[in-house]
Amino acid sequence: MSDTRQDQYFNLIDRLLKCPSGQEPEILDSQPDLLDEGLIKTLMQVATMMAHQDNQDAAKFLIYIARQLSKELGFYPQVSPGQ
Repeated sequence: MSDTRQDQYFNLIDRLLKCPSGQEPEILDSQPDLLDEGLIKTLMQVATMMAHQDNQDAAKFLIYIARQLSKELGFYPQVSPGQ
């Protein structure tokens, strides 16, 4: 992954962390070219770093975003109740 792409991921994550609650979908929709497996991995890396820095709320938020994005992109298995 190029440094430029990594920087784009970090900038998008920074925007997500700073946006008012509820505007996350708009921010993600504004950068469809960045919505990929690389972003999900970067979200998890940043969330891990934040957890180690005792910023649990931000870590949980980023993990939630990563999980939702994984579901939308088909990387997260959907399990039906009763299976």
